[in-house]
Amino acid sequence: MALSIKAINLAKLIFIGLIMMSMLAFVSSAQAQQSNQTAQKSKAPQVKKKVATNVQGGIKFKDNAIDKSSKSMSLNPELFKRIDGQYSREDTGNFDYRIQRGCIRRSFNENNLPANIGVEDRSFNEFFNAQSKVFFDRMRGNCVPYALALGSRNRFESLSIMNGPLQDSQTEVWTFTPSAAGGYLVQQDSLKEESKRFTEIQIPLNDVLYDPKKVGDQLPVELVWELNSVIKQIYPEENNALENTRSVVRLIVDFGDKERWAQIWAAEIIDPSSQEIFSSAFWVDRSDIPGGFYTASGESIERTFWTNPLSYRRISRGVGSVRASSKKVAAPKNGGAPAAVPQQRYRAHMGIDYSAPIGTPIFSVATGKVVHLGYSGAFGNLIILEHPGNYRTYYAHLSNYNPELAVGNEVRRGLEIGYVGSTGRSTGPHLHFELRKDGVYVDPYSPKIQLDLWNMRESDSGLLTREILLLGTPIKN
Repeated sequence: MALSIKAINLAKLIFIGLIMMSMLAFVSSAQAQQSNQTAQKSKAPQVKKKVATNVQGGIKFKDNAIDKSSKSMSLNPELFKRIDGQYSREDTGNFDYRIQRGCIRRSFNENNLPANIGVEDRSFNEFFNAQSKVFFDRMRGNCVPYALALGSRNRFESLSIMNGPLQDSQTEVWTFTPSAAGGYLVQQDSLKEESKRFTEIQIPLNDVLYDPKKVGDQLPVELVWELNSVIKQIYPEENNALENTRSVVRLIVDFGDKERWAQIWAAEIIDPSSQEIFSSAFWVDRSDIPGGFYTASGESIERTFWTNPLSYRRISRGVGSVRASSKKVAAPKNGGAPAAVPQQRYRAHMGIDYSAPIGTPIFSVATGKVVHLGYSGAFGNLIILEHPGNYRTYYAHLSNYNPELAVGNEVRRGLEIGYVGSTGRSTGPHLHFELRKDGVYVDPYSPKIQLDLWNMRESDSGLLTREILLLGTPIKN
């Protein structure tokens, strides 16, 4: 009986021990799971939930492409539209820019001149009133010649005024422009200083249009090419009988020196008897990019210059794709299955091809520096000119070069730099021409492209209105 009781007690103790061990195991397991979950949480990324908030003006998204350094030499013309020094996706050109010119009668309230000719900028009118007293003290004549440039929504761009309709050593031109830092600027110029380097020439319109040899007797050869290009662009088509009249081309020319290139600053087609101006163009000199010609209404005519490397030309191929040579397919051996016909391969053709006879003179389309002169693979004989503003022009497949040309030379627009040939990868005599911006090809014939070369920038407006008054034919009272 005692043994039975001992056995029972021992069994109880064993059972209690098993229960306690199970409980300990359960607690240890729970602690292990909790520890494991804690460890997993410490390794997992901390994700913050996005909270929707209302922001006035719309939600702004960051464009990740901005942070990526692009290695692609994209030829998307959208990347190369530039207005007022900035790249733009809007093809605005100069449509909102306009110039009005006149000679406003003098009155007792001359300080209100800006408002009287259409300037709606009150702050500028106040600035003009404060600055112009000295100007009006030196007035001559009974009217004030002016040239006013307005932009979109009549935004004030520039105003040039002259101290009378006479042009002589006492002539002054004051030009007012908005300042980039706010407020306005005024620049004073004297014809006495300008006349030291300018010469006025009048050439019959017929000679300019049809007899370049006679023009060459009065102008340097590069200016003959430039003048011919200017007149062809500003010649009024609605009055195609002008060449049968006594019309002349009035030029204001700087013949240059060792420090300056010769330059046409103003070109006007006029009637010498009545002094009626049929059309005109003025040169705007710019320091950061090549200068350019603008009409008296503010329209740029520069695009044609940058696509005019030949006097005689026919465009044989533009930008696009051309067939590339394909490898010949070997005939099947021992009656095997015929090989698959390879697909025709194409390669991109970047540039404009101008067909012309071998030896046709090629001209530089803009003033620049020779950075390459020699043979270059598929280009054949190649000239590369570098122009201000990170522009370059390429002239390829040449038969020969101007013997006076060398790498490092500065060349003026209109200089004869080479001759049409068929060197390199060429199927016939032609000039392959390219315009590149920052090393990337730009199609100058694309209507979607508006480079800063061909647009009136804010910094150019005052220069144009100044030249119109200072160098143009005096306005009739």
